[in-house]
Amino acid sequence: MHDGQPRDFRASLLAMCGISLVMLLSSLEQTIVGNALPSIVNDLKDFDLYAWVATSYLLASMVAIPITGRLGDYYGRKPFVLASTLIFTLGSVWCGLAREMLELVFARGLQGIGGGMVIGSAFACIPELFPDTHRRLRWQIILSVVSSVANAAGPALGGYVSSHYGWRYVFWLNIPLGFIALLFAWRFLPYFPPRARGKPRVDWPGAVMVAAALISLQLLVEWLPERHLQLICGLAGILAISAVGLCWWEPRARDPLLPGALFAHHALRKLYYLALLIGGVMFSFFIYLPLLFQGGYGFAASDAGVLITPLALCMTLGAIVNGRLVTRIPNPSLLPFLGVSLLLLASLGFAFIGTRAGFSSLLALTFTAGCGLGFTLINLTLFTQSLTQPQHMGIATAMQKSLRLVGALIATAVMGTLVKSLYQFNVTRIFTRAGQVQHIMLYNDPQMLIRSGQPIDALHQTLLPLARQALLHAMSMSLAFVALLAVIALILIAKLPSIPLSQKTSDK
Repeated sequence: MHDGQPRDFRASLLAMCGISLVMLLSSLEQTIVGNALPSIVNDLKDFDLYAWVATSYLLASMVAIPITGRLGDYYGRKPFVLASTLIFTLGSVWCGLAREMLELVFARGLQGIGGGMVIGSAFACIPELFPDTHRRLRWQIILSVVSSVANAAGPALGGYVSSHYGWRYVFWLNIPLGFIALLFAWRFLPYFPPRARGKPRVDWPGAVMVAAALISLQLLVEWLPERHLQLICGLAGILAISAVGLCWWEPRARDPLLPGALFAHHALRKLYYLALLIGGVMFSFFIYLPLLFQGGYGFAASDAGVLITPLALCMTLGAIVNGRLVTRIPNPSLLPFLGVSLLLLASLGFAFIGTRAGFSSLLALTFTAGCGLGFTLINLTLFTQSLTQPQHMGIATAMQKSLRLVGALIATAVMGTLVKSLYQFNVTRIFTRAGQVQHIMLYNDPQMLIRSGQPIDALHQTLLPLARQALLHAMSMSLAFVALLAVIALILIAKLPSIPLSQKTSDK
């Protein structure tokens, strides 16, 4: 392999195994933590930072993806695959050792840097390993399936591990996997000489302004109900300055973080909007359905893991079926239209299923949502690559992944604000109606609903059903927001032109 190019099927397979192992780590972490979050809050307290445990990871990943992709053009991909795996593993160690929620938030941010570097490097390796479009499509589908399998295993694994061994082992599980992935990638992934020459040009001002805009936006959404006028005005000012600064700077930057050429095609713009919306729907499910199942319906973490597993498992099944169909039908856009329709159906089901929903009904809804994601996510990436010029392939793919995380960041912040505010409103209303005004403050934090391993006295046996009812009402209205995102996505897909993948990527 003197030129870094795999010469036979075995070499290609071993190289992809190295990439897949690294990708598996990042994908597993996206879902395994969601079902452990209630246990984490129960131990470390501070429900106000519930959403930040997830969004700090997403924020760091979003900024790391395009920067890593650009640096990989100058230094090659393999060093960043190795560095990302090491950073991710070290972040996992720190997460497992965290003693308070704020520390865990920062540790998750370090994990997010590693996870973002994985995405920015791993997917960019595929066009180098497989320049032929037909083979590239096959391996992209395989890598997406690997990611989906990891997502599928995450919820059940997170519920089981946190129930039987404690939530810290959810992070410590990454340590041996991380070292195996590191060794495998170092041994078998070939080094391709960088295509770009000269001094690396990274849009650091753009990255800083993007990070400032996203952090201020999330804090603004979370703290708006607190009505601290000076703080709100300050955050709104930072957001406005960052947004205006990006609009002014990006067209003038030599290598902008957000290249204008990627937004020139109207269909590509729709695909980026869809990435924002679908990312918001997906992560709202992964982060807040465990709270609904454990806090609202009272299921144990292991049972909640079983309930959430079909959400990711059916992503795998949907992606496999989608891969067989997408190049064989005249209008591939019908598949994501079907997928978003299923997501809308599931969102409405969770929002209006009521307080007496059974295990089987909730399982059917997560099954529906998982199939919807399976028919949607991979197509957004394939459509983006089909519409993008070869010289923009890497950054366009990174943009699709990054915007999905941006949508997740914004949506989970909105969900966190809605859930907390609506829960406190409903606790006051329901407890007052039941003549339990003196106990409102006791249950004013949803954290009380996910206590584990603690005896329940007679008072709590009376109050707990009232508080669960309050959380279910709050989650119902919050999930209606997720349904709204799905409605907007469905309208966008309906206006998406036919993208003939079969002409460029069909198997022969």
